Amino acid sequence: MHEGIKVLIVDDEEQFRVTTRKILNKKGFDVILAADGEEALNMLEQAPDIVVLDIKMPGMDGHDVLKEIKKRASEVPVIMLTGHGKEPSAREALEQGAFDYLAKPCEVDLLSAKILEAYHFSNVDKPGEEKLVRDIMIPITDYTTITEDEDVGEAISKLWESFSTVSPTNGPLPARHLFIVVFDAEGRIKGILTILDLLKAIMPSYLSIAKPFPADAIQYSPIFWRGAFRREVDLLAGRKVKEIMSPAPMTIEYDVNLMEAAYLMATQQPRRMVVTRKGEAAGVLREQDLFFEIQRILEKKKG
Repeated sequence: MHEGIKVLIVDDEEQFRVTTRKILNKKGFDVILAADGEEALNMLEQAPDIVVLDIKMPGMDGHDVLKEIKKRASEVPVIMLTGHGKEPSAREALEQGAFDYLAKPCEVDLLSAKILEAYHFSNVDKPGEEKLVRDIMIPITDYTTITEDEDVGEAISKLWESFSTVSPTNGPLPARHLFIVVFDAEGRIKGILTILDLLKAIMPSYLSIAKPFPADAIQYSPIFWRGAFRREVDLLAGRKVKEIMSPAPMTIEYDVNLMEAAYLMATQQPRRMVVTRKGEAAGVLREQDLFFEIQRILEKKKG
């Protein structure tokens, strides 16, 4: 989690402000809101660590507000938000001193990563210093969870809910984690339930029966498949999660260096690892999180 990092969101769209605060609060950020440029400048008295600033606003637009922020609190990084196709305006903001810019709507993991990048750039990073696993992992609280003894039908409903909350016009896109973390009754991670697990689970047992030669070369007819999908899905809903889930991913410690994490990913080829802290699950490290850090380092070098 990211306790102690105060983020000022400046946007004239109320729904965007409220939705963004809710999501970032869940990640542990301390979020304050401003509806326009004047309010944002007044809220600099609350000493935000990062400002997320929309470019297009009535009255003072984002460029005007950025100029004033740089006069009053030049050390505060500003991340600009711009609509798609507005890159020239965003590049102008970079020339005016913005830390970076993102196009709306933006995926919540990307927004969170960019806020952390700006914070580390201003407060933490030293030449040659690398982040640790804890700095780039996705907190376990961001994931949909279920217990191993619940029905698969309930798991499907929870996974669907994580997709159906996407609001491309009123806020950042929720993180799309394509699996559910499965716990036992004592709160220990027992496995994960992926979409692929669901597909494997609806395969009828007769499909795995070996066909005698030369029947193994015979293709099934369209009639053979008819109705099978709906029938097997109906049966799937009542099964227990523990019957079809995948084993828990390998674990990695909270304070491990990123090169060690990359080594494990490259040699043992897990696509994700459970991050543990004092024996408890703290988050999940995915291969794309390491990719995001690779991109961050190269972009920083260009700058």
